[in-house]
Amino acid sequence: MKDMDNIPALIDDIGRRARAAAAELAFAPTERKVAALLSAAEAVWARRQEIFDANCEDLAYAEAKGISPAMMDRLMLNDLRLSAIVDGLRAVAEQKDPVGEVIAEWDRPSGLHIRRVRTPIGVVGVIFESRPNVTVDAGALCLKSGNAVILRGGSESFHSSTILHECLVTGLKQAGLPEDAIQLIPTRDREAVAELLRAVEHVDVIVPRGGKGLVGLVQKEARVPVFAHLEGICHVYVDKWADPDMAEKIVVNAKTRRTGICGAAECLLIDWKYYTEHGPRLIEALLEKGVEVRADGILSKIPGTVPATEADFGKEFLDKIIAVKLVDGVDEAIAHIRKYGSQHTEAIVTRDDPTAERFFTRLDSAILLRNASTQFADGGEFGMGAEIGIATGKLHARGPVGAEQLTTFKYIVEGNGAIRP
Repeated sequence: MKDMDNIPALIDDIGRRARAAAAELAFAPTERKVAALLSAAEAVWARRQEIFDANCEDLAYAEAKGISPAMMDRLMLNDLRLSAIVDGLRAVAEQKDPVGEVIAEWDRPSGLHIRRVRTPIGVVGVIFESRPNVTVDAGALCLKSGNAVILRGGSESFHSSTILHECLVTGLKQAGLPEDAIQLIPTRDREAVAELLRAVEHVDVIVPRGGKGLVGLVQKEARVPVFAHLEGICHVYVDKWADPDMAEKIVVNAKTRRTGICGAAECLLIDWKYYTEHGPRLIEALLEKGVEVRADGILSKIPGTVPATEADFGKEFLDKIIAVKLVDGVDEAIAHIRKYGSQHTEAIVTRDDPTAERFFTRLDSAILLRNASTQFADGGEFGMGAEIGIATGKLHARGPVGAEQLTTFKYIVEGNGAIRP
């Protein structure tokens, strides 16, 4: 029985068991990892009513806390979302196992044959807020990549995450893999987060998944390396060469499909020449969808909009709110994004190849899209089955973090009696 009153001892115990499990999981056969993931998928679907009941408890708890509608949306599970969780497990199971992949190999005049080979990172700590699906996404991707994982979900998702974690453990058991490969910290106590961030002897990397407050805290307090992004301040730039029908569909989808995710568009930049020819069509389409349009300059005269302030640019609303501004060409759009963006995801809508290429080469966000909604900033949509998060840093992992991004590499060097002169 774990001692819930002694948080340092609790995290130390979890960390030690994770490290031991990681050592075994690193060379686990692909077939057993696949079997664990498929068994977990079956367990999730078989226990769906329990999961929904637990989710209702979580929603009631969250509502009593007064969390935002966007966070409530992230927390809520239904048939469609649970089906997506099951599909994600199966998709990760079907992916190529990255462990052991030869990234490069070459021969040296000394007689050495050198291979650079993918290997698991080791133990991954994942700290997330009110999205219970992260329990499964993170567990599945870490298992596929041969890593043990320690999960610390938000207090709001405690009950949902607990049962989803039990389903993952069922998969591990049935596949004969160590149950400690996927552990969920069994307490809402915030001290557990602080202890996990300091657990350098047990944890190799921390992945925070949540809002600016959580990620900022992790980056400030962690002694363990971090894969993270602070905010998803995503832009859509509608160029003068944009197809107006395409632009309207993309802009509306980028903002309204799901407003509470990090890939939702928060700022719309419209080329002056496009606006001169097509008028307020894009803004009116957003207004029709119930979006609050915070419009800059002359755009604020459009009926239904509200005047934008400087604070509206560079802000992650996570709501049906968007900031809109006219720009004079792609270079001014690029300058605006460089000033206010978070290097997460930016989209350009244009039929002109040189303009698109200029946008792609002069911006350095983790994800750049042409003629597609920013809502595609998702590991599942990238063919990764799921993602553990979106990384906007420039070291090791960038963009959607899937199984491959959760590996590092080692060098395998073979000779035939080679000695160095």
